[in-house]
Amino acid sequence: MDKTDKLNLFYLLSFLALLLWSGIKPYDRFTWFLEVLPALMGLAALALTYGRFRLTRLVYLLIWLHAIVLLVGGHYTYARVPLFDWLSQALDLGRNNYDKLGHLAQGFIPAMVTREVLLRNRVVTRRGWLAFLVVCVCLAVSAFYELIEWWTAALTGAAAEDFLGTQGYVWDTQSDMALCLLGSLLALAFLSRLHDRQMAALP
Repeated sequence: MDKTDKLNLFYLLSFLALLLWSGIKPYDRFTWFLEVLPALMGLAALALTYGRFRLTRLVYLLIWLHAIVLLVGGHYTYARVPLFDWLSQALDLGRNNYDKLGHLAQGFIPAMVTREVLLRNRVVTRRGWLAFLVVCVCLAVSAFYELIEWWTAALTGAAAEDFLGTQGYVWDTQSDMALCLLGSLLALAFLSRLHDRQMAALP
């Protein structure tokens, strides 16, 4: 087992430990399931592709960090994460903004995943189109997630209130997508060179 495999094993074991913690007496079991489902789907996808399409260390790290955001949000619900309650009171923000961190991550992490898939599979051969397509994919994922929230609310009514996490903010959906856009742009601006070096070093 090489260094990368050992690191990925750490990510897996720590993810499973946090998943166990997250599932012990969450604030709301239905909301917990909805929030952690993307992390579980991501884990399944990584497990199925690990033998034939291993990602860079940077991307595995980012996916792990994103999973932490999802599992913590699932345990408390996004509107009740204690640290962000404290920040809201200390800074007089008027709401718990943990969900905004989640939507920033929804652009930041998928941007690097998308970038790697497009480049390594030679879907994009001209770098001029790369950033544009990466941002488009991230925004499409964000918009589809907002549709899922809408459909869930329509089907379950009040049971989806914690999943939506709007906290009375009328522009919640639009600000969520704007933060996803910002996250994707920040990732491309600050991580592209490091990402290129790691992809070049892959066997």
